[in-house]
Amino acid sequence: MSAPTLATRTPRTKTPRRGKSFGIDARPGFLTYGILLAFFLGGAFPLWYSMVIGSSTGSVFASTWPPLLPGGQFWTNVAEVFATVDFWGALFNSIIVSGVITFSVVSFSTLAGYAFAKLRFRGKSGLLVFVIATLAVPTQLGIIPLFMMMKEFGWTGSLGAIIVPTLVTAFGVFFMRQYLVDVIPDELIEAARIDGASMIGTFWHVAVPAARPAMAILALFTFMTAWTDYLWPLLIAPQNPTLQVALSQLQSAKYVDYTIVMSGAVLATIPLLLLFIVAGRQLVSGIMAGAVKG
Repeated sequence: MSAPTLATRTPRTKTPRRGKSFGIDARPGFLTYGILLAFFLGGAFPLWYSMVIGSSTGSVFASTWPPLLPGGQFWTNVAEVFATVDFWGALFNSIIVSGVITFSVVSFSTLAGYAFAKLRFRGKSGLLVFVIATLAVPTQLGIIPLFMMMKEFGWTGSLGAIIVPTLVTAFGVFFMRQYLVDVIPDELIEAARIDGASMIGTFWHVAVPAARPAMAILALFTFMTAWTDYLWPLLIAPQNPTLQVALSQLQSAKYVDYTIVMSGAVLATIPLLLLFIVAGRQLVSGIMAGAVKG
């Protein structure tokens, strides 16, 4: 029997040792998990401590060491919140305001971002520079002109006065433009136009499916921003409050019961947590689908 030749031998490949591989196939080590755990604990601690204070009695701050575990007074404090403010009415107002603003910002920003990214028209560069330049203007500078405009229209005290000034944002337009400029090939748009698709049809069948991951991210951040907005709803519609404005009424002029305030803050945070839990998996799957298609 002849010995096997070198050509027939199967070369042995070295398997990378765990913790010493690099690149896309590298496995995270203890340091990576430690950093992620530290960020998670740092982000979750404020919510946890709000729950601890919100479930305690008013004598919680008289103790030498602050408590680290929730007490048994949470539902009692929640009942006090319901008795002090119109929580359900304010919750309904916040849902309406945040939902309409989110839908409008995502729709208009996707349309404008697609136009700036893929369409050719006169003055496109100048308009884009103008949109980006508005990001440098502090929002507080526009409060007085906006208030005067809403008063002139007779909208003060209505939810429309809260919604209309934020129907579209410069950040949303710039964000969608930066995403769509690379994710949609020009050849795909030309092929759709050759097949007879109209301008709107090309946008709906080509741009929207490609932009879904970015639209999901923009929707989450827009909803969170609108949900937590406090200054403008307080100025323009204090008699028709959103949830954040209503919870500010829990603080009296002479005495602040932080257990009641924190229990209200926990209640206001629960809808955001539910939104992230429901939409989180769809958001990640949409991002991965967009990355695979790209």
